[in-house]
Amino acid sequence: MRSVHFTKALALAAVMAIAAGCSSSGSKGDSGALTDTVGASSIGAGSTGGVTPGSWEEVQQLRNVFLFEFDRAVVRPEFLPDLEKHARFLANNPSARVRLDGHTDERGTREYNMALGERRAQAVERVLMVNGANSGQIESVSYGEERPAVVGNHEGAWSQNRRVELRYLSR
Repeated sequence: MRSVHFTKALALAAVMAIAAGCSSSGSKGDSGALTDTVGASSIGAGSTGGVTPGSWEEVQQLRNVFLFEFDRAVVRPEFLPDLEKHARFLANNPSARVRLDGHTDERGTREYNMALGERRAQAVERVLMVNGANSGQIESVSYGEERPAVVGNHEGAWSQNRRVELRYLSR
């Protein structure tokens, strides 16, 4: 068991080192202010435990929409348990595939939002891979602001539109 935690911690350290080398701290955000949008900084090394989803029915009960803070591509800690379970399901079912749809709210330019949606999908992908999913099982797409979950020009709508949706393509 210690070996599993050590291996997971080692993989996390590698992902964070790569993310740190590839990140662009000081990128211009939706608001025009300089912000940090590093994607992997909140991925936890510790396991949250829980039961590995053993059936398709159990996986369907997991959360599949993961929300983000304004102008951020960091997976929030409350979403890690469900993502870890999705990853374990993928690891135990090599023929299963998922698509990660990255979305943003309407603020910012189209180009910036497409890139931010992509960074969000990649942040979720890193969590899945650190927890056992294979990169060949994961496809990422960014829709930017083009497919809002909630229509509206207020924080209530914007907060629901800053998301990544995890969709199973096959099982």
